[in-house]
Amino acid sequence: MNRSALFFFAAIAAGAGLTPAHALESPWVVGTEVDARLLADHGANAPIRAGVEIQLKAGWKTYWRYPGDAGVPPRFDWSGSENLAVLEVKWPAPERFVDESGAKSIGYHGDIIFPLMVRPIDPARPVRLKLKLDFAVCEKLCVPADAELMLEIPAGESAPLGLLDEAGRRVPRRISLGDNAGGLAVTRVGLERGAAPQVLIEGSAPEGSVDLFAEGPDDRWALPLPEKIESKDGKLRFQLVIDGAPPGGPPIPSKLVLTLIAGDKAIEVETPLD
Repeated sequence: MNRSALFFFAAIAAGAGLTPAHALESPWVVGTEVDARLLADHGANAPIRAGVEIQLKAGWKTYWRYPGDAGVPPRFDWSGSENLAVLEVKWPAPERFVDESGAKSIGYHGDIIFPLMVRPIDPARPVRLKLKLDFAVCEKLCVPADAELMLEIPAGESAPLGLLDEAGRRVPRRISLGDNAGGLAVTRVGLERGAAPQVLIEGSAPEGSVDLFAEGPDDRWALPLPEKIESKDGKLRFQLVIDGAPPGGPPIPSKLVLTLIAGDKAIEVETPLD
């Protein structure tokens, strides 16, 4: 990564910049390649819905929790927050990118909202979210970025925010192996051992653009991207070469997390290999 450029975000909203009777929003902070803000439903009913919104300029991308062959996953640091018991970051369905060298990465372009589920320590008190976000934005070269954002969410009645409804629909639905959700399913995962172990993954999806991503048991694994070997009459077959084991660890992961995406639908399936 080219680390010659760095930009920094700082935004504070403690009751200012709100949309009356609707949502809480920190001011947009504008960068050269990307803009960012925090937003939330108004009110501290547990769990509170919130989000980190990133708007990338045309031609730029950022990365998923597993970035693929190249890239840096976003890191969310909420340690400066107040009255925060639990915060869960949810990941919208990503897409595959292939650069001029043939390297494959996984991430986002355009406007992305990472949904958050927030549980306060004391629901009767405001929650102050304070985020330090480390991420990267890339065109032909990658630029590391730090973003600091803060948003205060008062206790009170909640008002739904349509942007968070839409963002939630982009998060893959977690289902079991063999289950079907909206025409999407992972039906079989078979491990073939040998000098070059591989996994054959079968599934189903509506006709059209389909992709599959695979993660190991933890972020020490650097698995390659699965390659589609068949797509006919709604039936799918992908091949995943097992590579990228962590140093000193087993050569074959104990389980996989598979994300299958077709158009605006996506599922996530966790399955053991042995």
